[in-house]
This record gives sequence, C-alpha cells and structure tokens, in this order.
Amino acid sequence: MKNRLLLLLALLLLAARVQTLHAHELGKTRATAHFAADGTYVIDVAVDPAALLSKLQILAGRQPDTDVPASEIAPRIEALRAVLLANVKATFDDVPDRPTFTYIPDPSTIRLTGHVPLAARSFRFAYDLVLGAFPLTVDGRTVWLTGGQESEVFLLAGAPAPSRLHVAGQYLALGFEHIVPKGLDHILFVLGIFLLGSAWRQVLLQVTTFTIAHSITLGLTIYGVVSLPSSIVEPMIAVSITYVAIENLFTVTLTPWRLGLVFAFGLLHGMGFAGVLRELGLPRSEFMTALVTFNLGVEAGQLAVIATAATLLTLGLFTRLRRPACLLIAAVGAYWTIVRIF
Repeated sequence: MKNRLLLLLALLLLAARVQTLHAHELGKTRATAHFAADGTYVIDVAVDPAALLSKLQILAGRQPDTDVPASEIAPRIEALRAVLLANVKATFDDVPDRPTFTYIPDPSTIRLTGHVPLAARSFRFAYDLVLGAFPLTVDGRTVWLTGGQESEVFLLAGAPAPSRLHVAGQYLALGFEHIVPKGLDHILFVLGIFLLGSAWRQVLLQVTTFTIAHSITLGLTIYGVVSLPSSIVEPMIAVSITYVAIENLFTVTLTPWRLGLVFAFGLLHGMGFAGVLRELGLPRSEFMTALVTFNLGVEAGQLAVIATAATLLTLGLFTRLRRPACLLIAAVGAYWTIVRIF
C-alpha cells in the first residue's frame, strides 16, 4: 500500500510539474493569416522553437538534438525548410500553393508568404507540426484546429459569420477540455470538494456554491468589471487546492465556513477560466453564446470528474482511500503554491 501511494504521489508531482507557472495558458502554437489588397498573403505561425526543431528532425529521420544553444536553433530550422513546408498546406480553391518560408527567431515565428492565385475565392489551411489544438485567425475570425486537420473554407471576399450552433458546439468542447484533461488544478480542487465526506448532499452543496461563484467572476472578468493579475490568481488557486485537502483531514462535516471558502475560492477559479477564455477569443457575433457554452463545458467537465471519482470510490474504497488521496492533493497544491509564487 505504501509503495502504491509513493508511486501515485510521484505521478501527480510529475503532472504538476507540467502545469507549474502557467496552468491556464494554452499551447504556444497560433496561426494568423492575412490577405493584402495587392494579392499577397502572409501566414504567421507562432511556435515553440525547441519543440519545432525536434519534430522536424524526427520527421527527417534524425535523432533529435538536446540542449541546443538558442543561437543555433534558427539555422537548424532553416536547414529543414523542405521538411517544414511538406507539413504545412495553404490551399486556394482546393489547389495547394507553395509559399515562401522564413523563420523569425524573436518572437519564434514561421512566416509563410505568397500570392493568392488570380480569381481564387476560398482558402484553407493545415499545419501538421503540432499535436494538440491551436487557433487559426483569418482576418479577425478565429477557428480551432488540431494538428494535421485542414481548416474549414474561408471565403476570400469576406468570411461569413459562424453559426450559433457551430459556436456553441466549439466552445462547449473547449470548456470541457479545459477541465478534462487539461485542468489538473481544477480537477484536484473538485476532488477535494468530493472527498470531504461520503454524503451526497455535502458534495452537491459545495459544487453548486463553487459553480455559482466561478460563473460570476468568469462573466465579470470577461466584461472587464473585475480583474486580478495571474501572478495573484494562480498561486491562490493552488492555495485553495491545498486548503480543502487539508481541511478534509480534520473534519467530515460541511460547515457554513467551508461553504464560504468554497465560494471565495470559486471566485478565484472563475478568473482563471476567464484568462483562458480571453486567449481563446470570443466571436463578436455570438459573444454570449460562446461565454455561456464555455461555462457549461466547464460544468460538464467537473461533473465528469465527480462521476469518475464516485465510481472509483464505491463501497469500502472511500474510507480506505480518502485520507491518502487528500494528503496527495495537499502535497501537489503546496508544491504549486511555492512554484507559482517564486
């Protein structure tokens, strides 16, 4: 049993290390396309230079270099331009174009330039050098793609506004994804709520309080009514995780004090959600739809965490695993608190 707990702690700390300072930031990959009046186009893809170099070397059949000096990354990427261009696709009227490639070191950006074919009416884009989701912005309109996925069609004469149903589905999925699998800090906080005691009334009261609180600050922060810097919000979210886990070690009773703290911590978590939503961007034509469905996606993610925990801790497992789980959650929260402060 002791060895299993040590292994679980090691895995949690490893996952925590990935999310230390910027738990709510998205990946670095972002693509922006602009079409000029003179018929030229520019597509800038912001990238993580070290990760990009490793991927290009692997695709070229080479062993990835380690500890590459910053001054050497740019020329090595330039040397692999043929591999890079083979994994990027700019298509006009279903005909692939061959853009010119330039690597800009500061900030690390792949710049693709070319000329729009005469009479071309549509544009599509695909980028195969990233595994997760990334945003593509075309003249002010943002859509989300995964690595290797080709974008929807953009009309060059002016892209139509996305439909309400499309926006709702997209932001619902993004909200859920921010909890499962990307929101380890929120997952641990929700588990801390769940592990107070085995009474479902206690769980529902805390989850409802937390939901109301983070919904309030999510909306107010997006509208610019309230704001706190991430240097305060992120450490305090880590503190909230540590607190609920430690309190669980001393009580199994839900008190008004506990509900008050869950509400206060929920306000902080809402600001964290808002930070993500700002980075995602909200379509002007369906601003409220995106805001509401993102929040609903977050709620669905939280319910999925609780449902999974309830399934795993049925019968006598709740009593046996409750204290070890709380200790592990408190340790990870304390670790995050220290790292995010310093």
